[in-house]
Amino acid sequence: MNPPVAMTIAGSDSGGGAGIQADLKTFAALGVFGTSAITALTAQNTTRVAGVHTTPPEFVAAQITTVLDDLPVAAVKTGMLATAPILKAVASLAAEGRLPNLVVDPVMVSSSGDRLLDLNAERAYMELLLPHALVVTPNLREAEVLLGRSITTLDEQRTAAEELAVLGPKVIVVKGGHAVSDTPDEAVDVVVADGQVTELRTPRVSTGNNHGSGCSFSAAVAAGLAKGLSIMDAIRAAKDFVHRAIAGGATWSLGQGHGPLDHFGWAGAQPA
Repeated sequence: MNPPVAMTIAGSDSGGGAGIQADLKTFAALGVFGTSAITALTAQNTTRVAGVHTTPPEFVAAQITTVLDDLPVAAVKTGMLATAPILKAVASLAAEGRLPNLVVDPVMVSSSGDRLLDLNAERAYMELLLPHALVVTPNLREAEVLLGRSITTLDEQRTAAEELAVLGPKVIVVKGGHAVSDTPDEAVDVVVADGQVTELRTPRVSTGNNHGSGCSFSAAVAAGLAKGLSIMDAIRAAKDFVHRAIAGGATWSLGQGHGPLDHFGWAGAQPA
């Protein structure tokens, strides 16, 4: 029996913690066959992004369409799209209905604070890509960029999710990995679906090892959709998966900055 197939359209993280690498690890951990289209190469580790080399937009599109022409891709996620021309190329395919169960993670800033998106592309997210998304998963920083204001409380997080939902995606998840003032001990994701607001809560894990958590969450949502889960079930399962992965890698010392997650449950596995 064939496994379900998903695709990630994102940048490569040479440090292995985020981007394409995190997405493919997440797909594999959740029993989904992963395919990919690489939008950019980064020279990156746990502390910084030293350089970015972007892929020509026509070759990003060629990667995507070549996979779609042959493999039964059931869900697609986007991560780092890097430039406005790449974003427009992906949005054009989405508008044609070629990107099923599209999950958009509007990656703009790395966990170390480095920008991963051309300034000209921010407006294009709002106008061209979000209207074609099934699920959009900004973190608080990304929601602030999209809306042009700060978000410091849970009420403001709820309002941000409701405003972003108006842009056209079926479901908005404003993630609470970066704590707001009134939920310091919980990671609260605010979900707006069909006008209904739901809060998903997990205990906050005390660790700096959160590199790739956003990528892993959106990839896990796409994996759930590829496996036939409902949207809310896919989001809940993704929230649980990322919480376990962060908790599993919480005490790792891989690199001097924001370390990676334990995608495969190694922390709970018996040594060989």
